[in-house]
Amino acid sequence: MISSDVVIAFVSLFIVFIVLGFYGKYWRRGDLNHVHEWSLAGRKLGTTLVFFLIGADLYTAYSFVAIPSGVFAKGSLYFFAIPYVMLTFGVALVTMPRLWTLAREKGYITASDFVKDRFGSSTLAIMIAITGIVAELPYIALQIVGMQSVLTVMFSGFANAQVVEEISLLIAFVILAAFTYTSGLRGATLTAIFKDIIIWITVLVVIIAVPISIGGFSHAFSQVKSSYVTLSSSLVPAYATLILGSALALYLYPHAISGVLSSESAQKLRKSTALLPLYGVGLAVLALMGILVFAVPSAMNFLSGFPESSRGILVVPSLILYTLPGWFAGIALLGIFVGGLVPAAIMAIAQANLLTRNIIKEIKPNISDSSEIKITKISSTAFKFIALGFVFLVPATYAISLQLLGGILIAQILPAVLFGLYVKSLKKTPLIIGLLVGIGSGIYMVEAANSFGPFTSSLFSTVFGPIYIAVISLAINLAIAFGGSYAIKKTQALKT
Repeated sequence: MISSDVVIAFVSLFIVFIVLGFYGKYWRRGDLNHVHEWSLAGRKLGTTLVFFLIGADLYTAYSFVAIPSGVFAKGSLYFFAIPYVMLTFGVALVTMPRLWTLAREKGYITASDFVKDRFGSSTLAIMIAITGIVAELPYIALQIVGMQSVLTVMFSGFANAQVVEEISLLIAFVILAAFTYTSGLRGATLTAIFKDIIIWITVLVVIIAVPISIGGFSHAFSQVKSSYVTLSSSLVPAYATLILGSALALYLYPHAISGVLSSESAQKLRKSTALLPLYGVGLAVLALMGILVFAVPSAMNFLSGFPESSRGILVVPSLILYTLPGWFAGIALLGIFVGGLVPAAIMAIAQANLLTRNIIKEIKPNISDSSEIKITKISSTAFKFIALGFVFLVPATYAISLQLLGGILIAQILPAVLFGLYVKSLKKTPLIIGLLVGIGSGIYMVEAANSFGPFTSSLFSTVFGPIYIAVISLAINLAIAFGGSYAIKKTQALKT
């Protein structure tokens, strides 16, 4: 049974979180009846605010528990997350300022807005919008899985613990939906700063206090097999392609693009992006927690009471609870918990923009501005509760597996969105075909890799070794997009 000081610290800071969320409506006032004001904070966020917003956007509750969980369960392969985040910011520095500049000039709110204007194709824009919405849903669900890990640890030993967890999640999402509806991205930004400060304090305290309490890192590493921390040669292709595929996909997610487009200027966006690798340092520390927990007997005893398949997700919350003072454990657990709520809000806002602007407005092009913002707010709320219902109805292992598929899907919009920024020769028809084939081949390879059973792997066996499926399907997609565009250009040249 957890101590009262854990609960008091957790609840007290959650109240602060709620206040900040609702106060966002009055912070940097703007007319929230306009989509760009509600969903992009009026495009007025400076370097520091964008740093915190995108940091909260990309480093979520699931990130906080998933990487240590992977290291705890499978070892060194999951360290791919550290170099991948460094690479992804290089991709962002090359592409996102260009997208921001075009969005400011032409009023884009989503990547689909850009694609429609760039290629003159509503069909391609709708396909990209649908892909973004579908890929985002399991991502929101995984934030809830991360939040559940906190509640599971906190309420362990309670009578009817599962009911208490579900009621707690429902209350949290009702509050989230309420302040997101009223405050939009402004509320998400303020709560993002709050969340990130708590997370950074937690990471620094844990990485100092826990090794001291257990006798150093050497003791922790002595508790695991050497193969656990050394990547075997057979896994090098998997490691390398996980880095590449993940780096190319991350800034394609709608919530990442919303964070980018909220920036006040391209220059400030570049500065904030250049600072974001600091979160990669934090992620490396988090990964080490998957090793540190082996040297904490009380935490390991606690984890042994759960099925092996669900232990990993509880590593960080249990490590915090069994190594830190109760009052600080409450603060740290609250950081993880709201680390799921903040990105869930941003993700649902991004989904709602895609649905309203790039699907509904294509069907009803004369929709009024007031109707557009109303539908966007309502659909943002709906997406949150769809993801919450998904988690209640589907086991966590399936939610995690579907996120693997989501990453494969979102990578397929890269040719139109990122290459579309710079390559003038691309044509809409090959892009449409490439997107369809990329998605179709990706889904087939995921099914084949898992023997047409439950999703547990996103790696496909090849003669080179296991390769991340997103990279293979994206390669096929790019070949069709560029090959088809070249063929059309040659055909047109012959006709003239």
